[in-house]
Amino acid sequence: MIKQEEVFRIGRLGRPHGVKGEIIFMFDDDVFDRVDADYLVLNIEGILVPFFMEAYRFRNDSTALMKFRDIDTENAARELTGCDVFFPRKLADNEDRMPSWNELTGYRLTDEKGHDVGIIASVDDSTANVLFETTEGRLLPANPDLIAAIDREQRTITLNLPEGILDI
Repeated sequence: MIKQEEVFRIGRLGRPHGVKGEIIFMFDDDVFDRVDADYLVLNIEGILVPFFMEAYRFRNDSTALMKFRDIDTENAARELTGCDVFFPRKLADNEDRMPSWNELTGYRLTDEKGHDVGIIASVDDSTANVLFETTEGRLLPANPDLIAAIDREQRTITLNLPEGILDI
């Protein structure tokens, strides 16, 4: 059984496209194209289920037409409409690059003195100033210049925070 901490959200499925099982995939992270992966994970009524990709083609920089193996009709694709799409962390962790904002959900934040700051519940990247929202409700800047270190194995981020920001 796939656990929530083993994956991170990369998008959502829209409506079917055509009659042969293709479905619109609205993605926030194109890790599925950058990393060699055979499957994506869908949240089907609260259960994380792997679906093997047969083919996909990009429509623009945030939408693709996805074809999953054994989803061969419009009705079968329609049953997946609205499902959140996740990517396995273990596959993304092998990349030698800065993790995407979506991948950082669930990471523990600490300051450079080792003090616990919280766990990232979500990342708000809807504006130019990206923010980490912690499970405690704290908002912190997610500027790469403030990130001192990322430990993917321990799933921690050390932040170089400005003096007094935690007192706000």
